[in-house]
Order: sequence, then structure tokens, then C-alpha cells
Amino acid sequence: MSSLEFWLSTAWWVMFLFLVVSAVIDWKISARQLDGLNAVRLTPASLALGVDNKIILQITNQLDRPVRLIATDDFPEEVTATHLPRQIEVPVKGEAAMEYSVHPVKRGEALFGYIRLRIHSRLGLWQFLLLRGQNQRVKIYPNFRSIAQYKTLGLHRHIRQIGIHVMQRRGQGMNFHQLREFREGDSLNQVDWNATARMRKPIAREYQDERDQDIVFLLDCGRRMHNKEGELSYFDHVLNAFLLTSFVALHQGDAVGLMTFAGNDRWLSPVKGQNSINTLLNQVYDLHSSTTTSDFAEAAQRLMNAHKKRSLVIMITNLHDEDAEDLKACIRLLSKRHLIIVANLREPFLQDMLHQDVSHFDSALSYSGAVDFVSKRHRLLEGLRKQGVLIADALPQQLHVSLINEYLALKRRGQI
Repeated sequence: MSSLEFWLSTAWWVMFLFLVVSAVIDWKISARQLDGLNAVRLTPASLALGVDNKIILQITNQLDRPVRLIATDDFPEEVTATHLPRQIEVPVKGEAAMEYSVHPVKRGEALFGYIRLRIHSRLGLWQFLLLRGQNQRVKIYPNFRSIAQYKTLGLHRHIRQIGIHVMQRRGQGMNFHQLREFREGDSLNQVDWNATARMRKPIAREYQDERDQDIVFLLDCGRRMHNKEGELSYFDHVLNAFLLTSFVALHQGDAVGLMTFAGNDRWLSPVKGQNSINTLLNQVYDLHSSTTTSDFAEAAQRLMNAHKKRSLVIMITNLHDEDAEDLKACIRLLSKRHLIIVANLREPFLQDMLHQDVSHFDSALSYSGAVDFVSKRHRLLEGLRKQGVLIADALPQQLHVSLINEYLALKRRGQI
């Protein structure tokens, strides 16, 4: 071996040993300091389906040097996330925060895992993956944003904004409430002549709508509720309508209960008080549609066994003409004790088919099929009306408007 080869070989080994020693020292020094990096996740107490929310990752650096790292989060499958992963620099002995957006796509209990921090060693020879924070469970509720708007804007103002008809009937409910001075617009039938004589001025009786009635929702969880309208399933729209109508009923002083059928059987006895909306939310937030065929007669029998008091029963479903016999048996049984509203979800795609241009043979077949289906269902609903059943027939996104209108109309007529 020549002297040049010897010195080159020696230099190579010296450099190799230097790198190995540097890597070991870099590893040991950096690994000892990793405990100085921590992270916590700040999440809302709960999330609402389809509503974007911000999640904040707060990273603390106790090291004697600034740290540049890449942070990401182990978010659950029930949400989609944007703005991850992110690079962030944390100052010496300081902290930094980053936020990302989540969009809930499925209701239920969501589990956030660890916060993942990817950081280089001091000399940049190693890359460490740190798991920080802890598992967090967050409930994803049906979209309760409209309920929050009801509370913020006031019930009567907001329900007018979404197209619900409220008829002002000052002091003309069913139950006596109080005596007060006669006002312009009051009916002469409201005058209390004895009180007027005693007080020597016109005194009117004021009435309020009857309260303390039971409203029981009968929710169909069957296979048809899997269908989607936009981002939400039919069943998501059913729950939104259930919660909004329940909020109005609770505000009116009525009690609201719940029974589900077709795969996910739950029962909640009627509860009252405006804060009971939270009880209803917690009862249904993790409830999903099933692959089971709906059995209306069996559901009616369960309800008759579970609830003896005369009530307004609101059944929310998606009817087809083949349901006719089973549904008639259900109605015959329920109507022995209860007043019934059947709320049917109309399929938006059928509406589109009925309004499309018929320009070729395939579109003509589609149009004819849609007309036949809609006609048969119309006859089914008309048959229910003849049995004394009240009908709310609406597209999924308008179901809550139709239901609340029907409920308030019953209150105005004094039927509940």
C-alpha cells in the first residue's frame, strides 16, 4: 500500500469515527432534552355535524434553544381536517400555538389520539417522532346551530325567519292565565264584567295555550334512512327536525319523549323544561340508521305498551306504497289512544326527475317511473288523511319547517 493510499484510508476512518461519535453525542444530548417539549390540544366541548370548528395545538418549549418542528394531530375518522401537518417554530423557554380546522362528517363519540411532533436533533443528524398530549373524546352532535340561533335571537323572531307561520292570538288560548286591563285589539268576549265593575275600568281575561301535553316522536331508523341529501343522510335530517320541533314544544311548556324502531330501539319517557333539549341531544347524538326493514305495526305495539297517556305521536319516516297495509295497522292501533302526525321525507331526486326535460327514451322511462311512484305515495297519504292522520310531507331540508307549522297549528286549534 502506498503512503497516499494509507493516508486516504486513515482519513476516511477518522472521518467515519468522527461522524459516529458525533451522531452518538448528538443522539444522547438531544434525547435527554426531548422531555422539554410538550403539547396540549384545545378542543370545543362538543362538535356539530357539518359545522367547521377550530382545534388548537399549544406547544411548549423548555429547551435552551429555539425549536423548529413539524406538528400534526391524530384526528378521528368522524372528521376531515385541513391545514395539517404544519411547520412551527417555538421560541426558547416559550410556547407557540397552531390551529387547524375539522369538519365533522359523522355523529357519535370521536376519539382524538396523540399529537405528533417531528423534530431534528441539535446537529441535524437524527429525526425524532414525539407523541405528546393524550387521548380526548369529543361528542359530535346533530347540527344544533339552529337551536343556538333560537336561543340567541328569540324563538318567535327566528321561526318567522325560516318560514314558520305564527298567528298572534293575544290572550286567546285554552287555559285561563290572568286578569289584566283591556287593550286595543282584545275581543269583547275576553271582558270579565264582574272584575270590570269592581275595578271601574275594562278588565280582560287572558288565556294561554294548553301546556303539559306529551309529544312522543316515533323515529324510523330503517334502511331507507341511509339515503343522502347533500352531505347529510336522511336520518341526519330527521334528527335535525326532531330536535328543532322538540325545542319549540319544550318552549311551549309541553313534554317531549322519543321511541326509535327498525334496528336501533330506544325509549325515552317524555321530559319537560327548556333545558331538557340537552337530554334529547344526548339520547340521539350517536344514533344511526340501520339495514333493517321498518316494521310499523311492531313499533306501534311497543309504543302502546310503553306509554299509556294520550299524546301527540309524530312518526317520521320515508314512505313507499308497499308500506300501506303495515302502516294502516300501525295507525289503527295508535289512534285508539293518540293523535298522530305522519311526517314523510320526499326524495329530492324524484323532484328533479319530475322537472327534467324528456328528450329521449331513457329520460321518458325515468319520468314515467317517478310519476307512478309519486302518484302511489300520494294515494297512500290521502288514505291516511281519511283515517284522521295529520300529514307533514316535505323535502329533507324543509322537514323541520313543515313539522313545526303542523305542531303550532294544532296548538292554535286547541287539539293539544
